[in-house]
Amino acid sequence: MTPSHPTESLVTELQQIESPRAESREAEPYRAQSQQAALDALHRYFGYDSFRTGQAGLVDAILAGRDVLGVMPTGAGKSICYQIPATLLPGLTIVISPLISLMRDQVDALNDLGIPAAYINTTQDMDEQGMVLAQAARGDVKLLYVAPERLETERMRSFAARVPISLITVDEAHCVSQWGQDFRSSYLGIGEFIAALPSRPTVAAFTATATQHVRRDIVALLNLQHPQVTVTGFDRPNLFFDILRMPTNAKNVWIANYAIDHADESGIVYCATRKETEALAGLLAERGVPAVAYHGGMSAQNRNDAQRAFVTDAASVVVATNAFGMGIDKSNVRYVIHHNMPESIEAYYQEAGRAGRDGEPSRCTLLWNDSDIVTRRRLLDMDSQNDRMSEDEREVVRLSKRRLLDAMIGYCRTTECLHAYMTRYFADPTAGAPAGTGAAHAEAAETAQSAANANAAQSAPSQDESAHAASDDDPTGNDPTPAKPNGCGNCANCLSTFATIDVTDIARSISRCVHDLNQSFGMGKIVAVLRGSKTQDLLARHLDSCPSYGVLEQVPQARVRDVLNQMTTDGFLTVSEGRLPVVHFGPRAAVTASGDFHYEIKRVERPAAVGGRIGQAKRSGQTLGSDASMDTEVDEPLFERLRVLRRDIAREIGKPPYIVFSDKTLRDMTRIRPVTNAQFLAVNGVGENKLNLYGKRFMEAIRSFEE
Repeated sequence: MTPSHPTESLVTELQQIESPRAESREAEPYRAQSQQAALDALHRYFGYDSFRTGQAGLVDAILAGRDVLGVMPTGAGKSICYQIPATLLPGLTIVISPLISLMRDQVDALNDLGIPAAYINTTQDMDEQGMVLAQAARGDVKLLYVAPERLETERMRSFAARVPISLITVDEAHCVSQWGQDFRSSYLGIGEFIAALPSRPTVAAFTATATQHVRRDIVALLNLQHPQVTVTGFDRPNLFFDILRMPTNAKNVWIANYAIDHADESGIVYCATRKETEALAGLLAERGVPAVAYHGGMSAQNRNDAQRAFVTDAASVVVATNAFGMGIDKSNVRYVIHHNMPESIEAYYQEAGRAGRDGEPSRCTLLWNDSDIVTRRRLLDMDSQNDRMSEDEREVVRLSKRRLLDAMIGYCRTTECLHAYMTRYFADPTAGAPAGTGAAHAEAAETAQSAANANAAQSAPSQDESAHAASDDDPTGNDPTPAKPNGCGNCANCLSTFATIDVTDIARSISRCVHDLNQSFGMGKIVAVLRGSKTQDLLARHLDSCPSYGVLEQVPQARVRDVLNQMTTDGFLTVSEGRLPVVHFGPRAAVTASGDFHYEIKRVERPAAVGGRIGQAKRSGQTLGSDASMDTEVDEPLFERLRVLRRDIAREIGKPPYIVFSDKTLRDMTRIRPVTNAQFLAVNGVGENKLNLYGKRFMEAIRSFEE
């Protein structure tokens, strides 16, 4: 059998491959050897027999000395793409990672696999850091995790100048781009650090969220040399996406009921404010749900305690602001709920993508309403006040963020397949044109505006999530026309039916009212005028004398607001920035005055129980996605017994349960029921070190259950 590590001669030959773009025939045998060595290492350490989509090519390129950029969805196995080469390359691999918690969990997981790894961060004193650097210099550490800020220190620069470094990996690489949602100025120094090294190592960058614009930034700012860029696709087929339009005062109750109904599952709830996180965590605790709050206003110790409670399953739910999550490697999060609408598709995709990292069926639910849009626009204006930028630069950033927000609003309102919307937004090269009424835009990922335009071309709909919405009588006197749903089968839109409602007259009335009010008022006043409000403020301004006053008196306020909001999404109207947003005509405003203008919105009727393939998969133990072949029945009592054992072992060793084994591995154990070492190694996700550490206890538990 080929050894797990390549021979010294193989390593030498790999180092001598100077240009992967002009390889000779003589290089082919060495490449074949390196590929076999990589597969052996994959099986030995991780317990997998083959690479997932995209992994093999990236590993091969890194071993050949070529820079790479890997854009792969959360849970697709980005880490393996640099961890396997790190075990095979002769020198040190430095991993630049943004958060301390991510470093600690990944280092724990690697050491558990038998791969020597360590980290340097502010939780260590100078002596501890010196000991780690000494170990790395001796070659006792294969992967060293550091924060980008650490690269600026003289100690780290001195260390890097004298220690052979074979590979530098930049995790969460989108943080280098000012057009990404998580820009960090410390990432801008990475390229300078690499350039100052006496010998340039291979550089590998990885991210889960990057449009084409952000990908170009990553290549340029990190100075990647002729990189192999691999985009494996953005779709996460194991995730069930859902959108619920809901009044603010109903959100907490809905979330509490969901958490109670899924008490045996682990979940994350994202809130927009610190106050909301604490209130909701308190409500969940009152209802008997073990929950913790997490936000930037808490002390570092309290944040750390909350995070450890969640990752060790002491708390089943964490209620957090977006300060939580980038460094969380917890694989068995079964649901992510957004209490409010995020500021961009990138932010939502990254946060929602923390569900189901193990490939098991999981749910992502977004709760939203019109007030979320107002709040986001207000926060956007506040975030643009950066004194270090010129006014022109601030305007560019403001417009860019506004386009990102418009795309997010479009996602909330669309009735097309949610998976298709997401993959088209990122210009997923593996995705074809989505099913639906509008054409796919090939340039959708070039800017966030492209995605918003693609949605507008379909008259991206407003949604009313009441179960009887589609059967309500239309106040305009028009009968709703059933619209055919799409068919991915794993999002709420594809499992719902829609009714198309003609709102042409309402849209024209709104457009006339904006004209009559000289484009000088916000949405609230426009709706009030159209419905003939008699409030003191409106009468004092003499707005009751406006020609449009009361023309929509018989139309429900919610319907008028729906159409008005939809018109802003579709470009008929725009809303100005600032503390008091004002409605103006948009670039398509003139269309509303044409004789053949026709405008429709869609209402959604949801089935009583929405779950799609996630519900079926949970009942059968099926794993969706690349490993969907493992769809045999899972013995739930045995699975629960193995979960209890995993939790006990995790407490004994002081590590999160998912570091011992993932849910996916436990489910495969219930299928194989191993009682010998060879059988245990056949379980998906079991390597040699895991067998030596935990195999005996798990096999004893299985034997006991069988008896």
